[in-house]
Amino acid sequence: MSNWLDRVFTAPQHVLPQHSLTALVHWLMRVETPWVKNALIRTIAASAGVDWSEASRPEPADYKTFNDFFTRTLVDGARPLDDAEGSVICPSDGRISAAGPINGDTIFQAKGHDFSLARLLANDPATAALEGGEFWTIYLSPRDYHRVHMPLAGELRRMTYVPGRLFSVSPATVRQVPGLFARNERVVSIFDTDLGPMAVVLVGAMLVGSMDTAWAGTITPAKHRDLARHDYAPGEVTLTRGEEMGRFNMGSTVILVLPPGQVTTVKGLDTGTPIQMGQRLALPASAP
Repeated sequence: MSNWLDRVFTAPQHVLPQHSLTALVHWLMRVETPWVKNALIRTIAASAGVDWSEASRPEPADYKTFNDFFTRTLVDGARPLDDAEGSVICPSDGRISAAGPINGDTIFQAKGHDFSLARLLANDPATAALEGGEFWTIYLSPRDYHRVHMPLAGELRRMTYVPGRLFSVSPATVRQVPGLFARNERVVSIFDTDLGPMAVVLVGAMLVGSMDTAWAGTITPAKHRDLARHDYAPGEVTLTRGEEMGRFNMGSTVILVLPPGQVTTVKGLDTGTPIQMGQRLALPASAP
């Protein structure tokens, strides 16, 4: 039955004007009319089960726009960072969509579906060094904290905007659309870290108003949907472990990729496991 429902949910997405609908949401999320944005915030927060006690501003009237609410900051101490030396921390709140070793160039998406690491990273020069490594795919729902943080301290080497479709990244769509994460619009960031190259991929989705990075501001919606790669000089952008690196408007997906042989992963992070930014994903392989 769930397979049938998945197909019913996913089929219309192939013909809907994904980018036009997303542009409409981008506009709506920035409406400043108080009664409109307050009603939207109350409705979505209630339906999604948002925990207001974590928000640094706990009232709808405290926010300038609906987007301001979705990218809300949290009270101090709401997301403590794992204190194990050198540990890799989760970059965002959400649920584990998939995690594990990369089989050469092949990353597991869902039962019956895989996708190419090279395609995900738009053939970034770091791809070869990441083949056979470890990955974590984290799905953010509308209720989650929508800022993305650094899993490790790192120095930015490249950022690539990759144009693509805007399928939903809900679990139902992930189970139905082959190669979803390598087909959707995304922002690929490559960092140099103590463990080698690290890829953090922000994956766009239908109705996700925009994706931002801490160093370049708003990346999507893009004025021109052409692949764009930007190189950064050594020391130009350096971020500490746990520092904010980007944000989503509405829910979406983050994919973290690390090179082979560098970490020992935490067990039990199965599909559907809830997780928060700052929790441990792995320890350095050299750790005792």
